[in-house]
Amino acid sequence: MVVLNRIYTRTGDKGDTALSNGERVPKNAPRVEAYGTVDELNATLGLARLHATGNLAGQIAVIQNELFDLGADLSRPRMDEDAQAPYPVLRIIDSQVARLETEIDVMNAALTPLRSFILPGGSPLAAHLHLCRTVARRAERAAVALAATEDANPAALKYLNRLSDWLFVAGRIANENGTNDILWVPGASR
Repeated sequence: MVVLNRIYTRTGDKGDTALSNGERVPKNAPRVEAYGTVDELNATLGLARLHATGNLAGQIAVIQNELFDLGADLSRPRMDEDAQAPYPVLRIIDSQVARLETEIDVMNAALTPLRSFILPGGSPLAAHLHLCRTVARRAERAAVALAATEDANPAALKYLNRLSDWLFVAGRIANENGTNDILWVPGASR
């Protein structure tokens, strides 16, 4: 259980922060960049959720909770030490990736295949979901950069990759199952 009875601690005033295992690192460390971008993604998804109803609203709520789990995962270095932690360590697992894939397949079955790239936009929900997609891709790049130099959960990387696909397809669903997608017209202003 997390208890936040004091919001400011002054412990990061000199530019460092604590990871979930207590280790202190610079605030611009690759691990902090990765989980910080996941936090930004969660905030943008909160904006999208303001416009969502029905099934999409419920799915976004699940994803937002999972993004907190993902942040906890990325904030914990050295996966080989998980068993010695004094508390259960949150890690993204393959079944969460598989659930995203199933949801993508279900949503995609309702869509006409694309014959062109689409421009971000359309409905307010679709526009927000496309913004979320781009932040998800940035979070994925940050997590991949982290994994290139430090220990990172492979399932977390897969989750971010699949989530950006989920957001793209959900954006099309939010545009009346793709009928209100705005198609890219190459060279249209020439």
